[in-house]
Amino acid sequence: MHAIGIDIGGTKIAGALVDEEGEILREARVPTPATPQLIEDAVVAMVTELAVGEQIEGVGVAAAGFIDAAQSTVYYAPNISWRNEPFQARLTARLHLPIVIDNDANAAGWAEFRFGAGRLVSDMVMLTIGTGVGGAIVTEDRLFRGGFGAGAELGHMRLIPDGHPCGCGQHGCLEQYGSGRALLRFANDLANAGGIGQALADRRAEVGELSGHDVSDLIIAGDGGALSALRQLGHWLGQGCASLGAILDPQLFVIGGGVAQAGELLLEPIRNAYLEHLPARGFHPEPEFRIAELVNNAGVVGAADLARVAARRTVDPAQL
Repeated sequence: MHAIGIDIGGTKIAGALVDEEGEILREARVPTPATPQLIEDAVVAMVTELAVGEQIEGVGVAAAGFIDAAQSTVYYAPNISWRNEPFQARLTARLHLPIVIDNDANAAGWAEFRFGAGRLVSDMVMLTIGTGVGGAIVTEDRLFRGGFGAGAELGHMRLIPDGHPCGCGQHGCLEQYGSGRALLRFANDLANAGGIGQALADRRAEVGELSGHDVSDLIIAGDGGALSALRQLGHWLGQGCASLGAILDPQLFVIGGGVAQAGELLLEPIRNAYLEHLPARGFHPEPEFRIAELVNNAGVVGAADLARVAARRTVDPAQL
């Protein structure tokens, strides 16, 4: 039997029919509508389309935001005006299928654990480096959600007291030092300073404002300034991973998101900073660091598998 995964993003809703091996059999995409009711209608229509002619074990829906531990209610979604939204109940009433709701970073992390870079370990931390920093934790083969369901918000671990202000209302969060937005800030600081940042300054003068694509192009070209900005990013991420490692002791850190396309150029400074800040270095086992494998499909694949896991647990609580 197959499962359906839906990933609700700020600009598009992606859906897929997924088999038990994490392979996508059928896909659908639509622009994200402007209102919660229209989003619900779009999800119902997409599931109905993907389910034609199939036996569906469950439907998983991934979205950015805080989801309760029962995987049913969206406490808060930053890009959609959902506040304590009983989204599972609404979809169940219309689709008459088993439904689970989960955080999009949890879904992506679970996909990497089950079918991607983490498939050979039992304990893993995933950091998704995009505009912000998302996170997922798997410990002893289970996804960690916390007591209220809103755990693993790794981007809001505080690195620097009274550091840069964060959208969460605090200061000094990892997201302000280890995200794509932080990479742009480092690049602009280097452009302002001249010297090694001259190529960044030239590109900014040409386009008016540096974008992630501009910095990425210069990283690929081997520009010293862009690479220096990337190393700064990796340094802060490595510090954050060292703090997480002291608490969680994972076998593996998986780095995903758009910035992860830099591959080893990003992993090297992460590893170096991790070791610099690792307690009992030389006596503590060192985890691996890998780039995520599933890239843009992680959300739908993970959501589908989480739905399958939930459906089977209902039948047999001993199941994962």
